[in-house]
Amino acid sequence: MRYTIPDYYQHFRCTADRCEDTCCAGWQIAIDGRSLRRYARIRGRMGRKLRKSIHWNQAVFRQKEGKRCAFLDEDNLCRMYAELGKNSLCRTCRLYPRHIEEFEGVREITLSLSCPAVAKILMNRREPVAYLSYEKEGEESYEDFDLLLYSVLADAREVVLDLLKNRALPVEQREEQMLSLADAVQKRYTDGMLFSCQELFCTYGNGEGTSAAAWEPDGRRIRARLPFMVKLFSCLDTLELLREDWKNCLDETRAFLHMGTADSYAGTCLEFGTWLKEQMPEWEIQAEQLLVYFIFTYFCGAAYDGRISAKAKLAAVSRMVIEEMLMARWMKNEKMLDSEDVIETVYRYSREIEHSDKNLERMERIMEIVPANLTSSVSGFVPPYTV
Repeated sequence: MRYTIPDYYQHFRCTADRCEDTCCAGWQIAIDGRSLRRYARIRGRMGRKLRKSIHWNQAVFRQKEGKRCAFLDEDNLCRMYAELGKNSLCRTCRLYPRHIEEFEGVREITLSLSCPAVAKILMNRREPVAYLSYEKEGEESYEDFDLLLYSVLADAREVVLDLLKNRALPVEQREEQMLSLADAVQKRYTDGMLFSCQELFCTYGNGEGTSAAAWEPDGRRIRARLPFMVKLFSCLDTLELLREDWKNCLDETRAFLHMGTADSYAGTCLEFGTWLKEQMPEWEIQAEQLLVYFIFTYFCGAAYDGRISAKAKLAAVSRMVIEEMLMARWMKNEKMLDSEDVIETVYRYSREIEHSDKNLERMERIMEIVPANLTSSVSGFVPPYTV
């Protein structure tokens, strides 16, 4: 069995009671069957506490005021952990913020950006992320697993990650290459021509996948961004709401950016793009880290559903939504941002999108009908624009 982890995996440490936004509140915590059966056998005071603190039919912990887990005390510490030890935790609590994608003979383990500590590690990181693999004993076989498709996707992902980490180009150009390659692989998959993808990978690996003319930002890009964002934020409204304050984040972005004219929006984009370049140049690297994270985590999952291009577009759109929300926060803060604004926006977005299977499915379905070239044509704030 091959396991793969990001090279910053060992840097993670849970901040427990010092966490700025505890993972033990705000959403329901699912309990796996094995833990549920173990909890039912516990006796004494903790046994009585468990029986009162679990929705047994729903297999979730009950919540107190503020959607806080019944075992989360006033110091933001877990009473179950304190009294019964680490091994008492259910699978969800034991693994979080680890995220595992499973393929035949492969386990890919990432750290979820929904955790503030993980978001801080990645958003403060300046060097490109590498992924480390190691082997463990064990064999398995998946019925009807498309090994050829997975192999092609894994090769495609390697090319995409190399493209995204090429800092000789602006991140918007790298993103456009990513979308173009994913779209080309999608077409070959749909046409039953996966065997021809290796030639495609050589082409993109040599920097020949897109034309230089496509990189020039112009007025059309910035004019197209507003209606695209209005529609995109309307789609976000249709998702399952995990935290009430997320709706406030969406409404705040609309209020500061989407209620005016196309000209006023364009002017704000121009000013924000210039400000980012001068005052927060690290956003270029942070945007790269976001794209790499979403591609590595979800791209090969197309082995199960065939949504290759949609997963690449979801990575691009995730970066764009975070960027849009940061622009609104910048407006609200009288044209100032800091690293804490970036970290908070990133983990809030991740919590709503990544921690609901319904939301991920819905977003990918939406991405299927978004043309890859449209996503790239409204991307980014690289000045100067001709408006």
